Amino acid sequence: MTRYIPILFVFLWSTGFIGAKLGLPFAEPYTFLFIRMTITSAILLVVLLVLKKSWPSSWKLSSHVALSGVLIHCGYLGGVFTAIKLGMPSGLAALIAGLQPLLTAFAAQPVLGEKVKPVQWLGLSLGLAGIVLVLSEKLDLASNNLFDGFGPWAVVAAFFAVLSITASSLYQKKYCTDMPLMSGTFIQYCAAALLYSIAAVSFETMAVQWTGQFIFALFWLIFMPSFGAISLLMWMIKQGEASKVASLFYMVPPVTALEAFFLFDETLGLAALIGMAVASLGVWMAVKK
Repeated sequence: MTRYIPILFVFLWSTGFIGAKLGLPFAEPYTFLFIRMTITSAILLVVLLVLKKSWPSSWKLSSHVALSGVLIHCGYLGGVFTAIKLGMPSGLAALIAGLQPLLTAFAAQPVLGEKVKPVQWLGLSLGLAGIVLVLSEKLDLASNNLFDGFGPWAVVAAFFAVLSITASSLYQKKYCTDMPLMSGTFIQYCAAALLYSIAAVSFETMAVQWTGQFIFALFWLIFMPSFGAISLLMWMIKQGEASKVASLFYMVPPVTALEAFFLFDETLGLAALIGMAVASLGVWMAVKK
């Protein structure tokens, strides 16, 4: 059954971009994420108490876990939600986030001492080439903003998200492999909720339109990406090399693009389809034994 975990992870993770696009018309990004993290933390605390799960063995480990949570839940999610709020299509946000495996592979050698084989480098390169092909259809060279519908700050936010999740993956692998999965995840969400509360109060109005679409998006994000995908990600990082786990993110952009096509009528041209195939081949080459 464990062989299907990467497939499930890719699907659940990709729906995070879709959920963001569904919910952000009704709430500002930090407010949206503060509500999401707070409810997630409360539910997880109840589960922890009922199941009597263990906690991190030291305050030092807990602090490492909290920092890794801030990197992934605030740096990554905050960057993605900000980019989408500023007008970036969910598919494009996923494409930029898909650059993470290449950054992780470069950094895994000096930080973790992991050796990346030549065939993995080739796979990672093919994955990057596939993303560039898909991205090429989103370019609008005639526009002053380079992309249609959003400006440079959306791009900055998206790339900040990539750097944050890369740092989180490496930090998690280096300092947090001994954390109890459930209680460690709770600490990560609490740290993120605290930081989002400060950001929302400082920079946003915290106004929310509690429509049916927003509530659906909120609880989908809580139970699918937050509980499902994040738990699978932490498990895979703990079990495998960071560069191999990161290569799974190459599959997220094409899956997100397909979901966006069916849900939001975002069209897919020939270059995008070829890019998906190339990215899939790259993932296979990077993770195969």
